[in-house]
Formats: sequence, C-alpha cells, structure tokens
Amino acid sequence: MSVKESIQHLIEKIPQGEPFTNSRFLRLGSRAAVDKTLSRLVEQGSLQRVARGVFVRPKQSRFVGNVMPDVSRVVQVIAKDHGETIQVHGAEAARRFKLSSQMPTTPVYYTSGPTREIRIGNLKVKLMHTGSQRKLQHAGKRPGLALSALWYLGKENVNVEIVRRIRDGLSKEEFETLQSSRMPAWMSEIFRQYEASRAHG
Repeated sequence: MSVKESIQHLIEKIPQGEPFTNSRFLRLGSRAAVDKTLSRLVEQGSLQRVARGVFVRPKQSRFVGNVMPDVSRVVQVIAKDHGETIQVHGAEAARRFKLSSQMPTTPVYYTSGPTREIRIGNLKVKLMHTGSQRKLQHAGKRPGLALSALWYLGKENVNVEIVRRIRDGLSKEEFETLQSSRMPAWMSEIFRQYEASRAHG
C-alpha cells in the first residue's frame, strides 16, 4: 500500500468533524509525502484544513452546510500535538458559569507552551503562556474551568455567593475535586466560609 493509500485508509476511520493533525500519519512516510497527500485531499474536497497542520473530514448539515469543529476541540488537538497543557481563560470560564456576561472578542487559552496566536478558520485564537501549574490544574475538566474563573475574578470579587453559584454548576464529585485543588490562601478561605455558611444554613 502506498503512503497515499495508507493515509486515506486511516482517514476513513476518523469520524467526520473530528479534527486531527498531520503528525498522526508520520509513521507512514516522510513529512513531505504526508503533507503532499493531505494537501491533495484538501484540493479534492475530501478534507478541510481548519488550522495550520490541522484537518477534518467535512461534516455537512442541511441547515448550515459545512460544520466547523468546535474551536476548543481544535485547540486541544494542537496542544496535544505539541505536548502542551491548555486551560480555558478565566474570562470565558466566568461567562460559562454565568458569573460574567462579558464575551471575550478573541478566544484566549492559558498554555504551558509559548504565547502565540493561531488561526482557526477565520477566527484568531490567542494562547497565553502561564508558568503556574496551579492555573493549569484539571485542564479540560469542569473543576479546572471553575478554578480558572476564580483566578480571573480575583480576591476582591470572589465571595461565598460566587462559590455557591459555581457549586450549582458542578456535580458533587467535581466540586470535591475543586475543593481539594491547590489554591492560594484567599481562595481556600472563601471555601472555608462557604462550608461554614452551609453548616449554619
């Protein structure tokens, strides 16, 4: 089987709309041969390039036509390819927990890798380096999202009511994971106050 046939065979097994990177096929041939095959498949319309080195088998919807994969899914695939850990930025995390109505104009993620901008389709996405492992705890999971929101809101804005609203957005297990996370003293103190308020409530 040629490099092209081997790649096509593997691609057919990938679900439509699921992003993947060119590095997935490097064991089948040289980078040049892999890139050439993928470029040809893009030209034929069998594949769609959604970001540099990231592709997807087009997924069609009768309502909107071509369906782009979720931006966060593409970012995760890129991060995994580079051996990075990524976390949703606090502004977006706070919005998802309905703690803020501000909609970030550019999607931003914290990363253990270098700060840079990537283009996904027509969208610019910013990856911001953070050296803080505490900010990357439980990356990609809801307790990590909650931590990101709390860091973003900061000491001045986080209170028992904020913790209560985050608790409402998590399962019991997720909230316990959040409580056992490494966090600064001010954050731990708010959780202690929250537990005290429940005990008295």
